[in-house]
Amino acid sequence: MRAIKLDLQFFLVKFPIIFPLVYGFILYNFPQFETELIIITILLLAETHFGATWPFLVDKVNYPFIKSNRVSLVTLPVVIIILSLLGFFLIKELFLLIFFAANMYHVTRQSFGVGKLYCNDDKEKRYQELLIYVINLIFFIVGFFRFYFPIINETNFIYLNISVIFLLLSFFVYYIVKFGFSENFLIFVTGCLIFYPICFVENPVHAIVMGVTMHYTQYLYFTYNVCKMRNANNQVSEKVFFSKKIYNYLAIIIFYSIIMSVLSLFGKYDEAYLKNLIIIPIIGQMLHFYLDSQLWKFSEKHNRDNTLMYLKKLILG
Repeated sequence: MRAIKLDLQFFLVKFPIIFPLVYGFILYNFPQFETELIIITILLLAETHFGATWPFLVDKVNYPFIKSNRVSLVTLPVVIIILSLLGFFLIKELFLLIFFAANMYHVTRQSFGVGKLYCNDDKEKRYQELLIYVINLIFFIVGFFRFYFPIINETNFIYLNISVIFLLLSFFVYYIVKFGFSENFLIFVTGCLIFYPICFVENPVHAIVMGVTMHYTQYLYFTYNVCKMRNANNQVSEKVFFSKKIYNYLAIIIFYSIIMSVLSLFGKYDEAYLKNLIIIPIIGQMLHFYLDSQLWKFSEKHNRDNTLMYLKKLILG
């Protein structure tokens, strides 16, 4: 058994299980505060995480990359905005299903990516990748048959959870036997459990938010520290509490979170013109899913030199 370092990186990235546990504790012990719980989580974690894409993208180090990839980083985002608007107003149910699938795929990619950053054994990486994709595909199917085409009801609900728990425990035991108990195992467990709430929550919002709090903290931790290390590399003084770049990062994600959280609340209104404003944060999320696939693509030399290099320094301490 390899030593586990209990630091901030462990609790925010490697095994941030405390966040869904706190969320679940409040949800089931204080159900009268369900709406407030959702709003606070979206405001503090979800929308700040979506907002972090923008200071990460418009960092000066990315200007040459954006200029040389105008189609993928400018034209295609505009296309995504147009298609999202058409999908939301013309084929809303199908569009929301596509949105849900894109959300799960995006989170799954990050879960495997985080494991890949810390794991040095190729066989262990392949096991993590295969199982994280398989498990999250199962959760997508469960979500579809619980919330979109509801054939999973109270009669078979208990059997579903027994089966899923047995399957997960089997994978976890095999992992420990084959590779040992380590931080890599806990990172793998995090990636496997992110969407488990989809098997037992009654409100689909919790299926997306509760476990995904772990995804949010991972992303915020990495983007904040990469921005900070880029700043230090540019020889900006670190004697001030917040450098200009970090101040801009925090200002953007806070402003973005407030605006998008307010717009998300309009989804509860009966008036169509207010209710439909929820498309704005949805578009922001769709852009986040796509842009991250470009900004964290480490087959690109630019991203290896300006993101992966700092991630490695961060991981090595």
